[in-house]
Amino acid sequence: MFKKFASYYYNHRHLFIIDMICAFIIAIIDLIFPTATNTILKEYLPEGKYREVFIFAGVLLIAYLIRAFLSFVVGYWGHKMGARIERDMRFDLFKKYQELDFQFFDENKTGVLMSNLTNHLHDISEMSHHVPEDAFISSVMLIGSFTILAFTNLYLTLIIFGVILIQIIFAVNRRKKMLNSFRVVRTTHGELNSQIESNIEGIRLTKAYNNENYQLKKFGKINKSYEESWGDAYYQLGFFSAGNEFFAQITNLTLLVSGSLFVIFADLDPLDLIQYFLYINFLTRPINRLLSMIQQIQQGISGFEKFYHIMNLTPNIKSNPDAIKLTSPRGDIKFIDASFAYEEGREDVLKNFNLHIKPGQKIGLIGETGVGKSTISKLIPRFYDLNSGQILFDDRDIKEYDIYSLRNSIGHVQQDVFIFYGSIKDNILFGRPDATMEEVIMAAKQANIHDFIMSLEEGYDTITGERGVKLSGGQQQRIAIARLFLKKPSILILDEATSSLDNATEQMVQSAFNLLAQNKTAIIIAHRLSTIRNCDQIVVLGKNGIIEQGNHEELYQLKGAYYNLLQE
Repeated sequence: MFKKFASYYYNHRHLFIIDMICAFIIAIIDLIFPTATNTILKEYLPEGKYREVFIFAGVLLIAYLIRAFLSFVVGYWGHKMGARIERDMRFDLFKKYQELDFQFFDENKTGVLMSNLTNHLHDISEMSHHVPEDAFISSVMLIGSFTILAFTNLYLTLIIFGVILIQIIFAVNRRKKMLNSFRVVRTTHGELNSQIESNIEGIRLTKAYNNENYQLKKFGKINKSYEESWGDAYYQLGFFSAGNEFFAQITNLTLLVSGSLFVIFADLDPLDLIQYFLYINFLTRPINRLLSMIQQIQQGISGFEKFYHIMNLTPNIKSNPDAIKLTSPRGDIKFIDASFAYEEGREDVLKNFNLHIKPGQKIGLIGETGVGKSTISKLIPRFYDLNSGQILFDDRDIKEYDIYSLRNSIGHVQQDVFIFYGSIKDNILFGRPDATMEEVIMAAKQANIHDFIMSLEEGYDTITGERGVKLSGGQQQRIAIARLFLKKPSILILDEATSSLDNATEQMVQSAFNLLAQNKTAIIIAHRLSTIRNCDQIVVLGKNGIIEQGNHEELYQLKGAYYNLLQE
């Protein structure tokens, strides 16, 4: 895990080196003042070398001006380095999200995934900047102080650093409890984000059912849990800080008592004792840095653990480097003894399922809820893989094909069309981002949505709102079909896309889909039988697989399950 974290410094190594050099010079300048003070008090003033005092002061002034500039460099460019590392990590994590398959998103809440991309990475960014810098400065200060003081009085120095060592041991021992508390904060923060996101997305449903108080109660619980998780973290942090402050005071007290004994019995110069006190004050800073660094490390590590875990996930469904590129597909699809369940241990949605969809055939799938109609539409583009059996695409197992070329040949319109926040033009362009404006307009005309778009004041630049809230269901469906006209897939899947539309709107969507489906393999999943009446083949599904199969006339004459559905 450390190797992965360190790799993000490589692209910004020049900034890192500059930051460390500046930090080193700052530490050296800080070490000068106590020694300079001791020299002035012991040598220059007693000997009347007043001119040297002011020269020394001038040199220190220049050194402090340099230090101020270096502090700016560390504060600005150091943070810039951290921000760039955060940017790189966020891009890599976002890219990983794009690679992971449906199952990952089925099992993880959106708010938690968002937290991983935002708050957690920011804490990692702060750690990536401050921890190396603070550790380096503190090490230089501690080693430099120890060396200078050891030459003054080794035994007194060992006594003082013995107390400091006890303080460090105390801090390290508290580290694990702090880390565990911040892990809990991470988890509850993700849960909080998930509930906020869910509530905002469902605010219209909440108001429709007058369930504001119910949502407030639910939110109150997770809000309380979040506050309690921080309460435990603050308890550990408070114990940690109080202990360190106590040891800092004990260090001063130890120096006062031990130093006084050395002045009385070991001929330690009182001015050297003043130098000790000055260095102890300077030591407080690096020690505090090291201690606060431990807090930052806990927050950063708990965030990086989540990042590292996700980055090391292997998608269940991925393209083989030696996979076949699917070009000019015929659209011949066969399910052979296909069995599938969404989770291990759950009942199979499909079991030993067999179906042959011929090239250019328009096939309708109907049946009660839960018999696997939508599942079939998700298995063909390999959103999920079978537990057993095969799906052949143009007489090859779909696992042999490059997954991107496979999905590129398939167009999918679902009942719940997703409309991105942005312009209508951008939403249509999602079908093929490099399409020209002329192609966008042609696709919109083919999808029977162009006239509506032109009736809007902003036309194709009209903002759709969050999840397309400013558009009706039929308008959203036609935008989705316009995407497909741009994409020009060889296989089309219409998954209950018209079930929630009125008859007039359904006819418009169906007309656009029929135009799109010409000379293509098309799979239509529907509750409304009028939608699939003209299909070449209609497949009636039940819990045990296919009940009936044939065209409308054949199934009507059979007077079986399909006939009964028509009579309802």
